[in-house]
Amino acid sequence: MINIAHLTFDMRIGGTEQVIMNIVNGERSNDIRHRILCIETPLGPFGQRLVKQGITIDSWNRKSGFDRQLIKHIRAYLQTHHIDIIHCHQYTPWSYGALAAIGLKTKVIFTEHGRFYPDSSSWKRKIINPVLAFFTDHITAISNATRSALTKYEFIRADQIELVYNGIAPLTFSADDELQIAIYKQCYQLPDDCLVLGTIARMDPIKNHELMIKVCAAINRSGIDCRLVIVGDGEQRTKIEHTIQEEAVCSKVILTGYKSEPKCFFGLFDIFLLTSFSEGTSMTLLEAMSLGIPSIVSNVGGNPEVIQDQRSGLVIPSDDVEACTSAVLSIYHSAQQQRMFADNARADFMQYFHVDVMNQSFNQIYKSCL
Repeated sequence: MINIAHLTFDMRIGGTEQVIMNIVNGERSNDIRHRILCIETPLGPFGQRLVKQGITIDSWNRKSGFDRQLIKHIRAYLQTHHIDIIHCHQYTPWSYGALAAIGLKTKVIFTEHGRFYPDSSSWKRKIINPVLAFFTDHITAISNATRSALTKYEFIRADQIELVYNGIAPLTFSADDELQIAIYKQCYQLPDDCLVLGTIARMDPIKNHELMIKVCAAINRSGIDCRLVIVGDGEQRTKIEHTIQEEAVCSKVILTGYKSEPKCFFGLFDIFLLTSFSEGTSMTLLEAMSLGIPSIVSNVGGNPEVIQDQRSGLVIPSDDVEACTSAVLSIYHSAQQQRMFADNARADFMQYFHVDVMNQSFNQIYKSCL
């Protein structure tokens, strides 16, 4: 039996947490047992869901600054539960997990899930990170862009970093889902012949919702009835509402607020937008691909690795309203392009981003450690 502990911040709703949940839920081997260790509270919705499924999750409250006691707690945890592999998700958990495992038989894996924007480094990391990497058995990144950032900003050699794309189960719509989609369409007063742009993302500056609103306004000025559906909430909501008023599209932009189960909103979208200033491998983008929804993404981070320009969608320069508007119109006016993007997106999803592909990669890494 291989005992694996996933070390992370918490199990709230986010890309990192979804990857962990998919790894745990996708386990097919009776030889591997997963548990989760969080260094912060509260546990979060994904964590609560896994606990109900019988997955063991423990947590501590990390102190501000560098918490030396946390290293001792993690070390004792690894010994008490006979952990064979500690899989550290994101940089801070890795720094604690790698130090805690020094001298033990426990193997260390570090997965970097994304980067801050703008990215930065420090002289401390230039000294410490090569040492942490020396005591780490495998380092993985979710995109080539993330791998390059680890080399540039964290001073980890490129040949030490393996690429493992995020993976999810493909979305499908049941009869009940189709009914819910129809209810949403009526509730939000979306005409059958209108163009619906959509995104599902927290209202964070990095997501650049303002660009989407400006694009929606430009499309409507061109004479096309265009609606923008933004699913999510966050600190930028007031600014987003102000931009909607400035662009005079109050009747064209729909803010749904936070939705714990947003799947059915994809059924409203003709085109999925992801205009972030920075991205790793967006889970909502993968979900849109699995459904064959044409996507337009900014040329940042892992976006151009997920969407191949002119094959499975369109890749545009970052923060370029004109380019995004032209991309939307290009898809809108070409039924052939819509079909091609849909078919290729589904095919690429199954080949590279299906949850089974990701889990197979990690299982190979786990077994190679031992």
